[in-house]
Amino acid sequence: MRNFFHVARNAFRECLREPIFFVLLISSTMLIGMFPSLSLFVFREQIKLVVDSAMATTLVFGLMAAVLCSSRTISLEIRNGTVLLLLSKPVAKWSFVLSKMSGILVALTVFVVICDIATLISLRVAKDQFRLDYVTFYLFYGSIAAACLWGAFRNFTARKSFASSATFALLFLLTALTFILRLIPVEGGKIPQFHFEVLPALLLILFAVWAMGAITVTLSVKLDLVANMLVSSILFFAGLVSDYFFSASAGVVSIKGLLYAVIPNWQFFWLADALANNKKIPMDYIAWTSLYIVLYIAFCSVIAVSLFSDREVGEACGAV
Repeated sequence: MRNFFHVARNAFRECLREPIFFVLLISSTMLIGMFPSLSLFVFREQIKLVVDSAMATTLVFGLMAAVLCSSRTISLEIRNGTVLLLLSKPVAKWSFVLSKMSGILVALTVFVVICDIATLISLRVAKDQFRLDYVTFYLFYGSIAAACLWGAFRNFTARKSFASSATFALLFLLTALTFILRLIPVEGGKIPQFHFEVLPALLLILFAVWAMGAITVTLSVKLDLVANMLVSSILFFAGLVSDYFFSASAGVVSIKGLLYAVIPNWQFFWLADALANNKKIPMDYIAWTSLYIVLYIAFCSVIAVSLFSDREVGEACGAV
C-alpha cells in the first residue's frame, strides 16, 4: 500500500509538472473567462451560451489532458526504461498500473475543478444581456496573472516547477475569489448569488473526464502518444453518436450491443439542455451516473492490468 501511494503521488506530480498540462489548463480557463463577452447582445441566451461553451471546453481540453498525462507517465516510462526501476522494487505490475491511473485521475480532477470554478465566476460576469460585471472580469484575469507570477517566483527562488506551482496557486486564488465575490455587492446593494444549479452538470463533466482518463491509461499501456490520441478521439466521437447507431442493440448479444456497452455514451454526462430548460437534475440520476463511472473505471482497470501483465517490459524498453 505504501508503494502504491508513492507511485500514485509521483504520477500526480508528474502530470502537474508537465508544461503542456498547464498550457491546456490556462488556455481553457482563459477561454471560459472570455465567453461572457462573446455572449453580449445574445437575446436572453447569454447564460446558456456561457454554460454550453464552458462545459464543452472543459470536456475537450480534459480529453487532451488525459491523453498527454497518460502518455507521459506510462508510455514514456515504458519506452525509456524507467518502469524497470519501479518493477525491480516490490511493486507489482497491477499496482503500477492502478497507482498510475489513480494519480492521473486526481490530476484530471484538479484540472476540471479549476475549470468548474472558472465557469461559476464566468456566469457571475455575464450578469446582464448588454453588460458585464467588469470588476469580477478583471479580478478573474488578475488571479490568473497572479498565479503565473507566483509560479515564476517559485521557479526562480526555489527551483520548483513553474507549472505545478502556478496550478496550485490558480486553484487557491480562484477558490478564494469565489468566496470573496459572494460578499461584494453590486448595483442596488444586493449580493448576487452564483448559478450553483449548474454544479450537478459540472460534476457530470468531471465523470466524463474520468472516463476519458481511464480509457487513455488503458490505451497507453500499448500505444504511444499519437496512436493514443487517435484512438481516444475515435472513441470520443463514437460515444457522441452512440445513441443513434447502437442504442437499438442495447442488451442484445451482438457486435453493436457490445460496442454500446463498451464505448461510453457521453450524452449521459451532457445535461446542458436540461439546464437551458430550467430543469433540475435529480440526485438519483447523479447517483446512478456515479455508479456507472465507478464500474467503468473498474472495467478499464482490469483491461489495463491484463494488457500490462502480458507485456514484456524489457523488450519494449530495448526496442526504442
